[in-house]
Amino acid sequence: MGHWLATERVEQASDMVTRFDPVFWTVNFPRPMMAAVTTTAADALRVDAVFYRRDDLAGLIWESADRHDHPLLRYETDRDYRDCVLSFRWRSAGVLALDAVNGPVLTIEGRDAQGQARAWYVRLWNYAVGTPTDARVTIDFATIQGGFLLPGEADPVWAGDIDRMFVSLVAPGYDAAGGALPVPVEAWVELSEIACAGAGSVLPIGDVVVPGHDLRIASGYDDSYHLTPARLLRNALHLGYRGGIVHYVGMSHYFRLDAALLATAAGGVLNVACAAWHADFARRAQALGYELIWSLSYELFDAHCPPPWKQRAADGSPALTGWSPPSTLLSPTQGDAMAYLQSVARAFVAIGNAAGLAPRFQVGEPWWWVTPDNARPCLYDASAVAALSPVPIATVRGPLDAAQRATLDRAGAALATSTAALMAAVKASRADCVTYLLTYLPTVLDAAAPEVKRMNMPAGWAAPAFDVLQLEDYDWVTAGDTASSAAGAAAAVARLAYPAARQEYLSGFVLNAADRAQWSAIIAAAGTAQRRGVAGVYLWALPQVMRDGLIYWQEEERVEAFDDVAFPLALGREAEVTPGFSTHITTSAGGRETRNVAWAQARTRYDVGPGVRSEADVATLLAFFRARQGPARAFRLRDPFDWQASDTIIGTGDGVRRTFALVTSYGTEVRRITRPVAGSVRVTVNGVATQGFAMAGLGEVVLDAAPAAGAVVRASFDFDVPVRFAEDQLSVARATHLAGAAPTVPLIEVREA
Repeated sequence: MGHWLATERVEQASDMVTRFDPVFWTVNFPRPMMAAVTTTAADALRVDAVFYRRDDLAGLIWESADRHDHPLLRYETDRDYRDCVLSFRWRSAGVLALDAVNGPVLTIEGRDAQGQARAWYVRLWNYAVGTPTDARVTIDFATIQGGFLLPGEADPVWAGDIDRMFVSLVAPGYDAAGGALPVPVEAWVELSEIACAGAGSVLPIGDVVVPGHDLRIASGYDDSYHLTPARLLRNALHLGYRGGIVHYVGMSHYFRLDAALLATAAGGVLNVACAAWHADFARRAQALGYELIWSLSYELFDAHCPPPWKQRAADGSPALTGWSPPSTLLSPTQGDAMAYLQSVARAFVAIGNAAGLAPRFQVGEPWWWVTPDNARPCLYDASAVAALSPVPIATVRGPLDAAQRATLDRAGAALATSTAALMAAVKASRADCVTYLLTYLPTVLDAAAPEVKRMNMPAGWAAPAFDVLQLEDYDWVTAGDTASSAAGAAAAVARLAYPAARQEYLSGFVLNAADRAQWSAIIAAAGTAQRRGVAGVYLWALPQVMRDGLIYWQEEERVEAFDDVAFPLALGREAEVTPGFSTHITTSAGGRETRNVAWAQARTRYDVGPGVRSEADVATLLAFFRARQGPARAFRLRDPFDWQASDTIIGTGDGVRRTFALVTSYGTEVRRITRPVAGSVRVTVNGVATQGFAMAGLGEVVLDAAPAAGAVVRASFDFDVPVRFAEDQLSVARATHLAGAAPTVPLIEVREA
C-alpha cells in the first residue's frame, strides 16, 4: 500500500480556475448561529443562515491563499487584485439589506502600498444598481474605495496585497452589545452571475487525479461545515476515493436551537443551514456515484444539551469529553434524548432519500461514558438511576463484585435497547436501510477496565442486530500497538460474531498536523484489515487527509512468496558464505574518494553446492528447486556460521508498546531477524525472564503486558535466514558428481523487513 505526504505542487497536473469561483468561498460565524454556503450553479452560490443573537454576524469569505484543499489541488496564491473586476447579482432575505446601516460590507484585509497591515470597509450599496434586496454589484479593484458615504468618507483601497475579503451578514435588529433576538431569524443570500474580468481574473489550480483505489473515506460535518460540499467532494474524487463515504453529522452544528432542542412545526429538527448543506452534499454525492452512510453519535455539544439528557457520574457531574469547548453524552435511558436522536436520524435519511441515495445509517460509538481521570462510569443521571438501580462503582479499573458487574450488564442491555429503537425508527421510514454499528475498541476493550465491555459492547449487539459491524482503534494504531489492534479485533468478533464479510474498518485519525507521520501506521493498519478480509476500509478522515497532503495509491497485490520449509541438505562448513554491500565509489582527479552506501545492512549470498554429496542429494536438490519454482519462492536456510543470538536488546518499554522485533547485532550494526526457530525464543524484561509473550509474523515478539517506560527487553533465540535460489536454472551433471566436483548452487538472502 503506497502513500506519500505532499506539501506543495511541483510539476503535477494543473488547470485554471476563475478567481472568485463559487466552489471556493467559505463561511465563518460565532456560536450559536449557523451558516452554510452551497453552489447552486457554475456561477452562483447561496448562503443559508439562522441568527439567534443580536450580535450574530456571518462572513462569506474569499481567501487569497488556499488553506483548505489538498496541497496538490489548491489554487495558486495571488494577492494582487488590481487587474480584477468582480461582478455579481445580489439577492437576499432575512438579513439587513444593502442600503441599511450595518448592511452588507465587504471587508478587505491586507497591506497598504507601504506594506503596513490594515483593513478597508467597502459598503456594497455604494457599488450596487437595483433595489436593496436585488441588485447588480460591480467592484473594480483598481478604483475601489472604502467608507460609508462617498465621496465624503472615501478611503481608497490599495488592492495589490490582499490576504482575504469577506462580506458581513447580520439580521434585522443587529446590535453589537448582544442579547437574544426575540425569535430566531432564518435568512438567505444568493450571489449569481458571478464573473471576474481583467488580466488577474484566472488562477492556476492543482488538477491531480489519483486513480480509484481500494480505500474509502470518512468525513465529518463539524470539520467541514465552512466549505462548500462541491469543494469537499472534489477532493475526495480527485484523491481516488470511491464507493462509500461515512459521513459523521457531528455533535455541534446540525441542531435547531429552541427551548428543548426539539423539532419545531416550521422547520424540523435540523437548522436551515445544516439542512441546505446536506441536501446539496447528498445530491452531489449521488451524482458522483458515492454511497453515503449517515453517522450519528450519542454525543452533543454540552452548552446546548438539556441538563436532564446528560449522562452523569455518581456525584452528579456531567459526562464531558476532552474537546474544547466540551461535548457531553446523551443518556440511553432518557426518553426525550433518545426521541430526539431518532428525529435527527430520520431527518438525515430523508435528505438522502430525496437525493436518490440508498438508505444507509450508522450508530457511531454509542457508549456509557467513563471519566478519563479516575474511570468512574456515568450511570447515575436520574433516568439511569430509575431504570438501572445502579450500585456504587468508584472505578471500573480493577475487579468488581457481582452486584457491580450486574449493574454494568443492565447498563449494557439498556444501551442495546436504545440502539435497537434508533434503528427501528430509521427502518420505519425505509425498511431497506442498511444499518451499521461503529465501536471504538480502545475504550470498550480497555485492558485496564476489563468489565467495561459489559456495558459498552453488550450482548444485544451480537449479529444480526446490525447489518454491518464497523471497528476503529486509532489510539492503538498511532501508538504502534499492533498487538492490541489484532487482539481487539479478535475479541470483538468473538463477542459479537460478525463474520469478516459483514465487518468494515475505520483507520485513522491524525488529530494534529504536527503528527502527520502517523499516516504510515494508519495505512499499514488499513492493509492489515484488508488482509483480515473485511468488506471495506475507510480512512478517518477527509479533512485530515486534505490538511496533511496524504496521497494513497493501490499497489499490485503481493503474492506471499515464502514457503516455511528448510533447505533439505546439511551444509556443513564447506558452504560458502559471502556477506555483501552495495557501495558506489567515485574517485576525483586528485585521487580523493566519495563513497555512498546504498544498503544499510549486508545482504548475504550462499553457495550450498558443497553440501551435495550423493546422487540422492542431487535428486533431493532438484525436487526442492522445482517445488520452489526456482527463485520464485523463498525458504529457510541455516547459516552454519551465524544462527544464534544471545541476550540481544530488542527494545525499550514506553508503557504502551507491546510488540518488539527480533534483531541481532554486529557491533553498532543491527540486523532484523524474521525467521526465528520455533520454540527457541526466550525473553527477559529488565533482566527478569518472562513467559508472557507470543510470536507474531516476521519475528515479532508480542508481550502480554506493555513494559514500563525505560524497561529493557532482551531476547535469545536460534534463527534461519530467508533465501531464494539466485538463478532460474540449476545445472547438476552425473559426471560432475562422479568426478568428485561439487556443483554450484547459489542462494541469495531475501530482505523481508
